[in-house]
Amino acid sequence: MTRRSTASIAFAAMAALAVIPFSSCSDKKEIERTKEANTILTDKLQQTIATQDSLFALINDITDGMSQIKEIERIVATSPTLTSENPSRRNQLKADMTALQESLRQRRERLEDLEKQLKSASDKNSTLLTTISNLKAQIAEQQMEITTLNNQLTEAGLRITELGSQVDSLTSVVSEVTEGREQAEQEIVEISNELNACYYVVGTQKELKEYKIIETGFLRKTKVLPSDFDNAYFTRADKRSLTEIPTHATKAEVMSNQPKDSYTIVSDPAGQKIVRITNSNKFWSVSNYLVIKVN
Repeated sequence: MTRRSTASIAFAAMAALAVIPFSSCSDKKEIERTKEANTILTDKLQQTIATQDSLFALINDITDGMSQIKEIERIVATSPTLTSENPSRRNQLKADMTALQESLRQRRERLEDLEKQLKSASDKNSTLLTTISNLKAQIAEQQMEITTLNNQLTEAGLRITELGSQVDSLTSVVSEVTEGREQAEQEIVEISNELNACYYVVGTQKELKEYKIIETGFLRKTKVLPSDFDNAYFTRADKRSLTEIPTHATKAEVMSNQPKDSYTIVSDPAGQKIVRITNSNKFWSVSNYLVIKVN
């Protein structure tokens, strides 16, 4: 029933009352009965209008609720995956759906109250009852859609937790692999440094004999690096970077058995000798120890 049809009923009732001729005022009882009937009709009219107003308001609310649900569905549908939403966004969606659920509950209660009023009336309005039934079905449908969306968000949260655990596990594995690789690289560096380690000593004959690096005797050939020589007197260096050894002396002689064509002895501007390695691989191929005697 529309507002226009309801207004027509009211107008008809007023018109019926108006056509009663004043000449019949002698029949006061009939007039009173007519007034009473008109009052009842007016009350019913006002009640019907109030019910319609409530239904119109509910229709608008339910329409708004459906628009809100569709907007949430759009957000979920246009996201690549629900797991890509950040936690604050997912929490906001859940809060919006909780508010919608509460609104649906209130609308359902209002519809039930209107339905009770209409059913308890002496002249039931079938059109309004049908409208209420349709609105209740729409609310039930909206509730189902919200439940589905809630389930999707919950599943997304569980997937995020699972992915977080997988990421943590993967990070742990990567950390272990990285640590193992770094350790292996460090070991390779240490081994490489050890393989390229060389030792040299520069000293006078007296110093070299004192540290048992050479042995001499009357009518005996000088022995270099005997088995019990003192290693602490040597300087450690790296074959890959050692190219020159300053002697800080005007005379120098290589006593160890490095190949003679792998080095030269030159003088600096001050006349002090420098042992210059010209072929590193060949120079250290016989021994990792170099003994230089100076005067």
